[in-house]
Amino acid sequence: MSTSAYQHIHMIAIGGSIMHNLALALHRKGLKVTGSDDEIFEPAKGRLQAEGLLPEQEGWFPEKLQPLPDAVIVGMHARADNPELLFAQENNIPIFSFPEFIYEQSKNKQRIVIAGSHGKTSITSIILHVLKYHGRKFDYAVGAQLEGFDLMVKLTDDAPIIVIEGDEYLSSPIQRVPKIHKYHHHIGVISGISWDHINVFPTEENYREQFRIFVEMTPKAGSLIYNQDDEQVLEVCVPNKTDVNYVGYTIHEHKIKKSGKTILKTKKDDVEIQLFGEHNLRNISAAKEVCKRIGIKGQAFYEALATFKGAARRLEKIGENEHTLVYKDFAHAPSKLKATSEALKKQYPQRQLIACLELHTFSSLNKDFLPQYKGTFLAPDVKIVYFNPKTLEHKRMPPLDPQDLKAAFGDEKIEVFTDSQALQEFLLSQNWKDKNLLMMTSGTFGNLDLQKLAQTVTAS
Repeated sequence: MSTSAYQHIHMIAIGGSIMHNLALALHRKGLKVTGSDDEIFEPAKGRLQAEGLLPEQEGWFPEKLQPLPDAVIVGMHARADNPELLFAQENNIPIFSFPEFIYEQSKNKQRIVIAGSHGKTSITSIILHVLKYHGRKFDYAVGAQLEGFDLMVKLTDDAPIIVIEGDEYLSSPIQRVPKIHKYHHHIGVISGISWDHINVFPTEENYREQFRIFVEMTPKAGSLIYNQDDEQVLEVCVPNKTDVNYVGYTIHEHKIKKSGKTILKTKKDDVEIQLFGEHNLRNISAAKEVCKRIGIKGQAFYEALATFKGAARRLEKIGENEHTLVYKDFAHAPSKLKATSEALKKQYPQRQLIACLELHTFSSLNKDFLPQYKGTFLAPDVKIVYFNPKTLEHKRMPPLDPQDLKAAFGDEKIEVFTDSQALQEFLLSQNWKDKNLLMMTSGTFGNLDLQKLAQTVTAS
């Protein structure tokens, strides 16, 4: 059913990163969109307010669903006993999770789903950039704000394909299966598998099984593109169907110039790119394989890639002078921490690297999960781990002992901070000549202004 069949859609947990983007996309198509949430932060708050979609007050109000909407979309932030959700169930209003709704709107399109514990945002972003560069029609749902794209979701009636960043987290509070199982891909990608979301997938085997199911869902004549350098991926991507096209990929052939620029080696000409790091060189290979299957090959791909600056918060440069670079990155899981810190150190080996990691997610703050970080934070010269005790309280988790944290990482030299102001003072006290700074988090470092910090660090 196309969105034109709906006049009014109500969104429970409208303030979520991807949910508020969907709300804006549907509103701009002319639908009536209402919604609720018990907390809405920037940038979602300002963006919803600018288009008249910000709820008048925070909280849940079943009366908002009268008269009855044509459909309800429920975000994962809501609970199963949410009053609005219960009202929708009692009144037989069609209820969709985010992935269900995206699938509902793309049944007649070729669906490309990028899955994996890490790298999926970057791969999706590269594909979208290449498609836009070449003027192709496409829909999308991606987890990061991209340069040149106003929204993170686009749904039209005429685009022949949709590119989806496929999160393995649960679909909704009443549909406790991974989102990637709900999109029913024609072309699937698995970028890497590294245990995460311990609150939902209590064992590595249970987590890995979700990707095996995704692989098995690849249809006849479909394609499964996978990272052949990842042992966990190889365990699930066993080519056992003769009617499925299995495609392994690896690091793109390249060289690094003394200036720190990365050059891709291609059949025709060398191509200078703005990305760097082995993980991104794998991401490029994955995106290239996808683009090949939708009609963008070889030099056309590289021509577009040369202009790609990267996705927001994915090794994003936020400060620079002649002897210092400052980057921020969404890294928080062990595999992401390792890949990002190693990439920056390898790209600029002549400079010292000071790296800060914020533990913010349920998994990263779980004492039983922390040993997964052992050996993943070796590249930086100065290693800093920050966590906010208030985050632990909010998540109803026991306190963390800094000494236990150091033991889990296997490194007594790690500096541990629990106060963002003290962290900032420490960083500003450093001599930044011939040093780079890397700030890694899926949170906010206790509302630290990273842009201002970067400006101060690179002012000298």
